[in-house]
Amino acid sequence: MADVPEAERTWTHLILSAVRAIVTATVLVALYYLLPLDDLSGASAVGGLIVGIVIFLALVAWEVWRILRSAHPETRALEALFVVLPLFLLMFATAYFLMGRNDPADFTEPLTRSDALYFTVTVFSTVGFGDVSPKGETTRLVVTGQMILDLVFLGVGIRTILGAVQKSKERSASDAT
Repeated sequence: MADVPEAERTWTHLILSAVRAIVTATVLVALYYLLPLDDLSGASAVGGLIVGIVIFLALVAWEVWRILRSAHPETRALEALFVVLPLFLLMFATAYFLMGRNDPADFTEPLTRSDALYFTVTVFSTVGFGDVSPKGETTRLVVTGQMILDLVFLGVGIRTILGAVQKSKERSASDAT
């Protein structure tokens, strides 16, 4: 690889990172639509969501660790975002889908997987069109939890990833001197 110009190696790395990120996000969405969730209950949705959040936090910590050790921290950070953001949204979409299947009165209308994903994204983006809304107390608590975690994800999560990129770049610069 020593005879390959630096610019070409950089472009190759960028393209491979973009492909990995897109493939990962695509696989996560495909799994959301293809996994057999129909036999799970609303109670298992909340429990599964709690376990999912713990796994999500571990994944974020692992991704930050990888960014800190990466030779290309910016692209590693983008790859990380393409993993953690869809996973975060799909965890809540799955919970809402299962809660809605368990008790259709939990939402203003029955939720398909696409409806649950749509609702999750509208809550995450703070758009909240109002066409789908939670009606049950537990459902409202889960949505409230998502809203709080959305703010944490956007504030602390992105700041942590950007901080890891900066630290990695500083480390690389000090190693080069």
